[in-house]
Amino acid sequence: MKEYPRSVRLNTQLQTELSSLLREGLLHDPALHGAVLTVTAVETARDLGSAQVRISWLGDDAGLALCVKVLNRAAGKLRHELGKRLRMRYVPTLHFSSDHALREGDRVHALIREATARDKASAEANPPD
Repeated sequence: MKEYPRSVRLNTQLQTELSSLLREGLLHDPALHGAVLTVTAVETARDLGSAQVRISWLGDDAGLALCVKVLNRAAGKLRHELGKRLRMRYVPTLHFSSDHALREGDRVHALIREATARDKASAEANPPD
């Protein structure tokens, strides 16, 4: 599917503004207190009527699920604020979901570091003749 420049621009603007809104603490829910969330991606539908927003953080899965639930409840407030900031006549309906890609990347990176360290220790313990 070909992405058109308008949808790419809108995705980027929504991601930037949502990140800014979360950083500024617009939402006062206790579940979000102290949670440093990252908006990893925004994908708008073809008709620009809805947007899938992917959220990540380095905490546990239960905390991330709770944050996503809170964000979905507050989607109307975030959408209203986006409309004011972006001066758009129609802002897509926001649907938040969790993104585990960053955490999975960290896990794979840790496994690679561990394997490299084991190989290095094994090579030092058994030098070639």
